Amino acid sequence: MSLDPVKVMKGQDPMALSSPLASNGDSKASWEESEGFCDGLGPKKPKSPKPENAVTIAVSSRVLFRTEKEQKVFEEKGVEEYIKYQMEHENEPFAPGPAFPFVKALETVNARLRELYPDSEELFDIVLVTYNHAHVGVRLINTINHHNLFIERFCMTGGSSPIGYLKAWHTNLYLSADAEKVQEALAQGIAAATMFMPEKQIEVSETQLRVAFDGDAVLFSDESERIFKAHGLDKFFEHERENENTLLDHGPLKGFLEALGKLQKKFYAKGHRLDCPIRTYLVTARSAASSGIRALKTLRAWGLEIDEALFLAGAPKGPMLEKIRPHIYFDDQMFHVEGAVEMGTIAAHVPYGIAQKYPHKKGTNFAK
Repeated sequence: MSLDPVKVMKGQDPMALSSPLASNGDSKASWEESEGFCDGLGPKKPKSPKPENAVTIAVSSRVLFRTEKEQKVFEEKGVEEYIKYQMEHENEPFAPGPAFPFVKALETVNARLRELYPDSEELFDIVLVTYNHAHVGVRLINTINHHNLFIERFCMTGGSSPIGYLKAWHTNLYLSADAEKVQEALAQGIAAATMFMPEKQIEVSETQLRVAFDGDAVLFSDESERIFKAHGLDKFFEHERENENTLLDHGPLKGFLEALGKLQKKFYAKGHRLDCPIRTYLVTARSAASSGIRALKTLRAWGLEIDEALFLAGAPKGPMLEKIRPHIYFDDQMFHVEGAVEMGTIAAHVPYGIAQKYPHKKGTNFAK
């Protein structure tokens, strides 16, 4: 099975329809002034938190919604016809994409947090990121309103890179269909992943956000994976035994897990540990006895809790993920992403670490 991310086209990106915006995302404009302006418009809605207080999730329009028909128009007829088509259909909402259930789950968590902490700004804040021309923004706004999503912040970059804006938003996680932009974000220290849409999609919880992580090169560095790739499985086990009391270095998504843990503790403080609307999972091909202890000790030393840890000792991850039913699963190896997607799980590829340089070989994957 070969997966393509939820891409717009081959070659040129239809989102790149205008010259880059003048701003580079580094504006110091007052958030208070912006909020004051928004308060006077329309029905009363919850206030968006200030970026420095929130857990900010930046989501590409191409993973939040399905745009295959629009892609075809661009590929076959070009930019001008694409813009015309979008404007003619701006009252027709896009269908949900792979990130849609995840975003809905974030909003469910926010509703619970607002009940418990009415004045707190420690919430999820969703930013819609698109390369699109501003004219297409009308259809995106209509779609958001149609699906009753609370997304007040947009970045319509007209073809320029969104990375500067992501840093200005204090982004904790960036989800996109553009693998190159994901790599660019990771290089800038922003947690990021490329999302994939399964042909069949399992139902996910509407009351609890479930996020599953691989270990090496996702939560942790690729140090151990490098030993495995260079010297084989026996040396990997030996290395882990010798270093079980040495903490693993952090991986690209450690910060996102920390952000989830911070919000979980707000529920725990109000007596909601057992019915917390956020649940996290470690799903790793490491084996528990020979290499799992170092991973667990590292998480404990970081002060991070994982609700469930599955050490699969090389067994396929797809069937376990089918039982977990996460809103999103992060892995650095496309082999595991493909396996998850085949079972109906929405998965995201983290293109980080040594595994990007080596194709997967069946039967030699215990280090993950």
